[in-house]
Formats: sequence, C-alpha cells, structure tokens
Amino acid sequence: MKLNDRLESLDVFRGITVASMILVNNPGTWEHIYSPLRHAPWNGCTPTDLIFPFFLFIVGVSIHFAYQYKTSEGLTQKVFLKILRRTLIIFGLGLFLSLFPKFDFSVVRIPGVLQRISIVFFFSSILYLTTGWLAQIRIAVLLLFVYYILMNFVPVPGFGEPNLEPGTNLGAWLDYTILEGHLWVQSKTWDPEGLLSTVPAIGTGIIGMLTGKLFTEIKDPAKRVSWLFFIGAILIVLGLGWGLFFPINKSLWTSSFVLYTAGIAMQFLAACHWLIDVHGVKAWSKPFTWYGMNAIFVFVASGLIAKILIRTKVDDGAGGEISLWTLIYNNAFESWLAPINASILFALTLVSLFGLLLWWMHKKKIFIKI
Repeated sequence: MKLNDRLESLDVFRGITVASMILVNNPGTWEHIYSPLRHAPWNGCTPTDLIFPFFLFIVGVSIHFAYQYKTSEGLTQKVFLKILRRTLIIFGLGLFLSLFPKFDFSVVRIPGVLQRISIVFFFSSILYLTTGWLAQIRIAVLLLFVYYILMNFVPVPGFGEPNLEPGTNLGAWLDYTILEGHLWVQSKTWDPEGLLSTVPAIGTGIIGMLTGKLFTEIKDPAKRVSWLFFIGAILIVLGLGWGLFFPINKSLWTSSFVLYTAGIAMQFLAACHWLIDVHGVKAWSKPFTWYGMNAIFVFVASGLIAKILIRTKVDDGAGGEISLWTLIYNNAFESWLAPINASILFALTLVSLFGLLLWWMHKKKIFIKI
C-alpha cells in the first residue's frame, strides 16, 4: 500500500465516527437510552464521549495528507485563502444548523460542533504549514499545560476560587461574559463547545497531524501499526494519570481528556489501517466508506432532518398535536418493542436510511466537498 494513495482506513474511521454521531444524537426518545450511548454526566468518558475528539483527531490526520507536499512552499497566500474559505464554510454550516428553522440571530447559539471543528482546522493547518513536527509537539504540550494552569489556578471573577464545576469555572465565566444569550440552550450560562476549551481542542488536532506524519515516516506496515499502538497506549496512560488531578471531562475538554481520547483514536485508526489498508479486509467496512467520503453532507443533512421531523406538528388523534418524529416513533417502533429497544432501533433505522442514500451517492460518484 502506498501512502500517497487515499488512505481508505481514514475514510472508514471518519465514517464510523459520523454514523456513531447520528446513532447517539437520534434516539427515538431521550427517556430510554442504553448507557454507553449517553454522555458522562460530568467527569468521566463513555463511548459516546469519544465521538467528538475522534472528529478533531481525524481533522489533524487529514491535514497532514492534504498538505504534506506543500510544506516546502510554506504558507502561501493561495493556500491560506483556501484554508480560510474552508474554515468559514464549516463555521457557517454550524451556524446555519443553529439558526434553522427560525433564523433568530438574537438568540442563536454561536459555539457548536462544526464551529469548533472549523477553528481547530484553521489553527492546525496554519501550524502544520509554518512549523516542524518538534515545534508542533511543543505547542501541543504548551496548550495543554496553559489550559491546566488557567482552569486550576486562576480565580473565577464573581465566583472566587478556581473550580471545575458546571457554570462556575473559568471557561463558563468567559463564555457567559462574551457570548451571553448565544450559548447552549440547555445551560444558558456555559457551553460544552465554549471559547476557552477550544484551546486544548487544538491540541487534539495537532496530535492527529503528528499521527499522520508517523504514517508516512514509518514505511514498514507492521512497525507503523506497532508504533501507533505503543504511542496510543502511552497517551492513554498519561491521560488517566493526569486525570487523577485534572479529571477527564468532555464538556471542559480537559488536558487529560485530550491525551486519553487521542490515544484511543490512534489505536482505533491503527486497527482500521491494519485490517483495511494492509490486509485488505474490507467487506465489513464499505458502508462506513460511504459515510466517510460524504461526511460533511451527512452531518448537516442528519441535523436538518431531525429538526424538521421534531418541529413538524401533526394531529395526535386526541385533539392535540405531536411531532412527526414522535408519531413515527410511537407507531412504527414503540408499538411493538420495549421502549429502550424501540428507541435504539429508531436511531439505527435512521443510520441505515442515510447509509442507503450515501451508497447511491457513492455509486453515482457524488461527493460533496468544501
């Protein structure tokens, strides 16, 4: 396998991540969910908490493969404008999903998943084209330690002592001070994709870039996979160790969370690479390839479909109204299954329907790029 060819395992990894996002974001009802499909209430990490850091890690790996032959040129104006354009499009799509369907700019949530992805993409790309791998390691370490110091040792205005609790930590104070009225609707006073926690999130992107470099620098597949598993294990252990005094926490995107999840991502990509690229075991992975090659499209489309189904009201037959989402769930799933199984089957059905659409798009060679 030549690594200047498209890395199919990376598409599969991206596809698994997007499909998993649709699965966990779209249960038939939020009242009945299997625990691995829930986020950790605060500290801790469930399988669901791995999805977003996997996205950012994949962004970093993709940056390496997209720009590895441009490093000798440096950051030219043409490349910078291309990076800026892509950043603005991804950020704009995130805002569009927040605005849809009311388009009320006075209360729109400004932070978000796509917004954070765009910011991490922008800064990681600039760093990739202006620094070497050793400088990138130093910058990642600096970002994680600066964030640790800020969150644990800087007093919080209006609250006093530094703390890591919801709504009263330094990141929450900054979000509320700058973005009051434009934060996560479920909290209103802080945001899980807030301003300060985006700093260590860039560290996740940098680790992804370094992983991409490792792919191309180590020519022997067995050694490459062994090193990826080994370094991944070191990151996991470091993350767990740091987590003893800076808890693993997705909402805060703690430095320990960065190391722990990046280590898992590295090992997951290594396993996909060994199976798919090295040994050609691909039959199981085809649906995820379809997902991975149209990831932005299905990300946005799934968000729009969910909002349309939830906001479209229909007669419930008893003089009231229910959402079209609830009508479908009640009649097609909960009518014959236990609620928790009906809820997950609803989500799996949505994943499968999108899979059929993406199969058709792949067959017709329709790939939505930005």
